[in-house]
Parts: sequence; C-alpha cells; structure tokens
Amino acid sequence: MTTADLAEQGLTAEAISDFERDGAVCLRGALRDWVDVIAAGIERNLREPGEYASENAAPGEGGQFFDDYCNWQRLPEFERVVRESPAPDIAAALMRSHSAQIFHDHVLVKEAGTAKATPWHQDLPYYFVDGSQMVSFWIPVDPVEEATLRFIAGSHRWERMVRPVSWADDSAFYANGDDTFVDVPDPDNEPERYRVVEWTLQPGDVVAFHYRTVHGARGNMTRQRRRVLSLRWLGDDARYVERPGRTSPPFPGHGMVSGQRLREDWFPTIRGATAP
Repeated sequence: MTTADLAEQGLTAEAISDFERDGAVCLRGALRDWVDVIAAGIERNLREPGEYASENAAPGEGGQFFDDYCNWQRLPEFERVVRESPAPDIAAALMRSHSAQIFHDHVLVKEAGTAKATPWHQDLPYYFVDGSQMVSFWIPVDPVEEATLRFIAGSHRWERMVRPVSWADDSAFYANGDDTFVDVPDPDNEPERYRVVEWTLQPGDVVAFHYRTVHGARGNMTRQRRRVLSLRWLGDDARYVERPGRTSPPFPGHGMVSGQRLREDWFPTIRGATAP
C-alpha cells in the first residue's frame, strides 16, 4: 500500500509516533470495510470452537466470556482478513518493518451482562517470541463504550516484564523464573503512578498495541455484545525464545530453537520480501 492508502486507514506519522511513545494507538475505521467478514468469522468460531476455546467467566459470575485462538488457517473468513485486508500493511508500517509475519489470531467475546474483567497483563511473557517489532490488533465488530481495552501508557518500555499469571486463579504461569518479573500492577488503585489510555470504539476501528504494553479490559455490563478479533503480527527482528514452561499459545512440536525466525510454514510472512 502507498503512504496515501495507509493514511486513509488512519495510519499517519502522528499515529506511528503515538504508538512508539505510548505502546498503543487507535486507528479509526482502519478495517471498516471488513466488519461483516470478521463478524461472520467470529460467529463461525462460536459455532465451531477450536481446541483452545475456553470460557473465562466462572459459574455464578454471570454472562459469558468466550475466547479461542489459532484458528485463522481453518476459518476462511479469518484467513481472508489475514491475507487480503490492509491489516498486514498497517502492521508493517507501525512496526517500521519490511515484513509482517502472522503469529496468531484470537477471538474474545464478552456477551451482554458479563462482569468478568480481563486482568492487567502483558502478552509477551506468555509468548515464545522476542524482539522490538511486534504489534497486536484489537478489532471490534460491535460498538464498545464501556467494555474498553485499557493500557498503561509507556509500559512497553519498562525494563522488566510483568509476572505472567493464570487468569483462572492468579497463580504463577511458569514454575520458576518469577524473580525476573515485576508484580502485576493495579492502576485503578494507584492513578497517580500510571497514565491509562483507552478509547470508545466503533466497528472496524483498530486498537494497535505492542506485545509488551500492559493492558486489561473492563467487564461488559451493557446490553450490547462485545465481539473482537485480535491479530498478532511480527516484524523483521522477531525471533523464537525459550520460556521457563509451556507458552500460550503452546504450538506443540514446533521444533524451533532460540534465535530462529519463526517457521514460515506455520507463521507465514504475509507482507515482505519472503511473502508470495
């Protein structure tokens, strides 16, 4: 895509600067032409869940918080978005990368009346990748006024990463290595310490954020569903890294070694010199 084309998707020099400063940016209407395709894919995913599908709202909490990931190669709607939409071009530009490699997709559905919040966390400690060029897209297909995604501005530049925990019981995600992390922050109880950014959204808006940016999401106590497709992208310098335990997503049997670029047959480059 040309610079003018990217600007039409909301990707201006100011947006890139905001992303680099805060670790998150809102691109208004960037995928507005793909809302129907994404919504159809989410509904198919709900009907045909994959092996990693889960329900995050505990019995008695009310509502439903469904999530599932790593389905883009089996759900045609998501594959179309990955391969045909402007998403990989936008990702490459935001990362200042020559290439955009797809890591995985993630569907998150908070039905109306779901009190369950998404805990504060960073994505990167759960993943087996490292590098500076990486970005996640959070793409709603419903208006989002209260169940917003929230970020601690600048946290992608923190020297130490946040301790990864299980969302089910707050236990340590890995059996060892917790002393290398900082504790999960609580911005609502320390507002003077952290600057939190969030946006109300319309279908087709894209919130783009770095894998290291600390984020969480409010519950959805409205009468409106909150359906989201998230796409995770990798740039030129992303490499496989060993973690002290099973990662999420796990991708068993991948056969990669530390320092290796992620294998193209599982994680294809969609934009760039090695893409078809």
